[in-house]
Amino acid sequence: MFKSKVLMITGGTGSFGNAVLRRFLHTEIGEIRIFSRDEKKQEDMRNELKNKKIRFCLGDVRDYGNIRDAMKGVDYVFHAAALKQVPSCEFYPIEALRTNVIGTENVLQAAIESGVNRVVFLSTDKAVYPINAMGLSKAMAEKVVLAKSRTAGDTILCVTRYGNVMGSRGSVIPLFMHQIKHGLPITVTDPKMTRFLMSLEDSVELVVHAYQHSKPGDIFVQKAPAATMSDLAIALRELFEVRNPIEVIGTRHGEKLFETLIAREEIIRARQSSRYFQIPADNRDLNYDKFFVEGEVGLSGADDYTSHNTERLTLEGLKGQLLALDFVRTELGR
Repeated sequence: MFKSKVLMITGGTGSFGNAVLRRFLHTEIGEIRIFSRDEKKQEDMRNELKNKKIRFCLGDVRDYGNIRDAMKGVDYVFHAAALKQVPSCEFYPIEALRTNVIGTENVLQAAIESGVNRVVFLSTDKAVYPINAMGLSKAMAEKVVLAKSRTAGDTILCVTRYGNVMGSRGSVIPLFMHQIKHGLPITVTDPKMTRFLMSLEDSVELVVHAYQHSKPGDIFVQKAPAATMSDLAIALRELFEVRNPIEVIGTRHGEKLFETLIAREEIIRARQSSRYFQIPADNRDLNYDKFFVEGEVGLSGADDYTSHNTERLTLEGLKGQLLALDFVRTELGR
């Protein structure tokens, strides 16, 4: 499917874009274009990888002409460029709108204009029942993908939605490890708070699955286990054989008690395999009667798919998941 093709990764210097790059780098893909606005990270990546398959494009998804020019000749797009930090987006919501919503529309329109085969958009659990500006902007971006997918012609647009990806930039495991390493208290917001646990490698495989199986407007979700923040802190403390105290600091602004990856309105029409959910697009048109006189019989008995009701890892199972991560084993010297 990807042999001799051109893949563009927007936000390709971020942790997720970087993981997608490395997944495809040693395949028979023809070229990988890294589109981002961070010239320092591009230079670091260029010096580290020294791979002729990679082409770097400096630009911003907010600039339509910029992304359109870089898109020429591209077969597949993975759109990861976004503002992702909840506090930043709370203080600068218009910036979240410009990058996450208008920037996404620019990427999709450029892909359609350039005849791209498929576009996979990276979304987040925060887009489901959003309570902060970051989640609201991602939810709107998902709606833009769905709307565009109806009129995109031969270009297939779809979404991959993730919860907590272990080890990604700004995630909690590197923070806990830093605190352990420096003898600091391990700061837990709420011991009962739960989070999905998936590795970067697993989440990249979801992208590949989406490229292979997507239909216009589909949303893909990986089935994943979860753990409480208390168990996560205890598991890391036991792995590193330390006694750092666990300090409960309280829930931060815009933070949810649990992650929701699929709303009940979506799950009643989702298709399942052993590893993934595939949620087809809601293709109702502007015939308003359908919104008022046609209901969903199964909706009353449906439940959201959350980190509270998914498989809950035991302490030993959680330690096994952590030991499967390269950066954890490196810190442990294994």
